[in-house]
Amino acid sequence: MKFAILLLTLTLTFFTAANAQDRPTVTAQPNSVYVGADGKFETAPDTALVQFNISTQADTAKAAYDAASTQAEQTRQVLKANGIDPGNAEIGYFSVQPTYDWKNPKRKILGYQVTSTVSLKLKDFAKIGPITQQLADADVSQGQNVSYTLENVDEAKNKAVEDAYRRARGSAETIAKAGSRALGELSYASVDTFENIRVMPMARTAIMSAAAAAPPQQDFTPQQVTVTAHVNAVFALK
Repeated sequence: MKFAILLLTLTLTFFTAANAQDRPTVTAQPNSVYVGADGKFETAPDTALVQFNISTQADTAKAAYDAASTQAEQTRQVLKANGIDPGNAEIGYFSVQPTYDWKNPKRKILGYQVTSTVSLKLKDFAKIGPITQQLADADVSQGQNVSYTLENVDEAKNKAVEDAYRRARGSAETIAKAGSRALGELSYASVDTFENIRVMPMARTAIMSAAAAAPPQQDFTPQQVTVTAHVNAVFALK
């Protein structure tokens, strides 16, 4: 019997230590109950982030850079044609890298590659298809992808926290009732929130450049953004 009690004590100690890594340390108070609960809030995204790469290769660094500049200008024209100020798009620095003939022991330089990344936020989802299609048709983009998210996620986080708190309080009320007690005031709470961002990869340029090809996301509704929250709370018991 003593061995069984000792084993149970060690098991409970290990369980407590393992869970302490996931929860904040709370000093237990007499006549209180400590509960935790998850909550969530789902809503339609309000912003689409279109990202793609500009990439060129030529025999000389200058030729590759000039070709990349031409693609950047074509990108500006596509944006303007769709009523978007090019200043709303963010472009990274132009990276120039030599390409080598690795089969040659002397590692002879075959040419130079210039790459850069472009990011564009869109509120009007109807423009996603035409822009990505036109960029592909102009052969000025590689590795396109579109992600949907919330530009201002604070309100969604607050609603997720409210849902988690309602669940936590409900659990505390159940415990209090089971112990023939009444639930008192909230004396402690901690909150963690998380946003689930949806990413939809786009087809590569070679596929999208087919004549009259419909954009892959056409006629579909973007997946909802889910914001989750976890609340730990301590309530007094009456």
